[in-house]
Amino acid sequence: MSLLAAMPATTVTVHALAAAAGPSPLWYATRATGVVALLLLTLNVVLGVANTARYSAARLPRMVSAGLHRNVSLLAVGVVVVHILTSVLDPYAPIGFASAVIPFISPYRPFWLSLGTIAFDMLLALVLTSLLRPWLPYRLWRGVHWLGYACWPIALWHGLGTGTDSRLTLVLALDAGCVLIVAGAVWWRLRLARPGIGRRIGKVATAAVVLATIAFVAVGPLQHDWSRRAGTPAAASPAAAVRVQAAAANAPGPGLQWAAA
Repeated sequence: MSLLAAMPATTVTVHALAAAAGPSPLWYATRATGVVALLLLTLNVVLGVANTARYSAARLPRMVSAGLHRNVSLLAVGVVVVHILTSVLDPYAPIGFASAVIPFISPYRPFWLSLGTIAFDMLLALVLTSLLRPWLPYRLWRGVHWLGYACWPIALWHGLGTGTDSRLTLVLALDAGCVLIVAGAVWWRLRLARPGIGRRIGKVATAAVVLATIAFVAVGPLQHDWSRRAGTPAAASPAAAVRVQAAAANAPGPGLQWAAA
């Protein structure tokens, strides 16, 4: 039995009615915080790359850039927490609090939503180990911080696969800009590294992520049937919204009570 099938009929109807009612302020807040979170994560990766390269400038000493890196990480976590809260509270999609920390349990676009869960868990690990750095072995701290390079593309693909506005020109432009910025920063850092297999693997991995993202957007979010293919439950689909809205209009009593009966 699927997770959606196991949901109470009243819960399914609430989500369908929410879809029929149209976007709520929470829906807009979820989209906005998702975009802002990606921008902050992009800035965080660039600052992290600069710190690993021991980059400094007259107007941005390393001490300042290190503090900025830490503060941007904390701000990103705060924005992501708001993003999660608005997603859970919005009745449009059946997303629970447990889905924020445990992947692959949500009935709403389970794979793509779970990418966001994994990215959030990684981000928490990065922030916690940064705050505890004075008491942690350097190798452990550095090993955990390599997750930052994996956290960013996972968060990007989560937004592309789950976001309902991934086809908007502005959002696509922002995503493309973030990809170019991160790829450029990583490529610059790899050029400073010593020649060897590690640098070659890094360049291949960077190019592969960029090409895979372009291919995914072309065959996925840009296609008209992406909502169904991504795993949107029937109760939250536009067709279900229209059916429930029509049923509520013809009901003899309050729409929600009649539909949930």
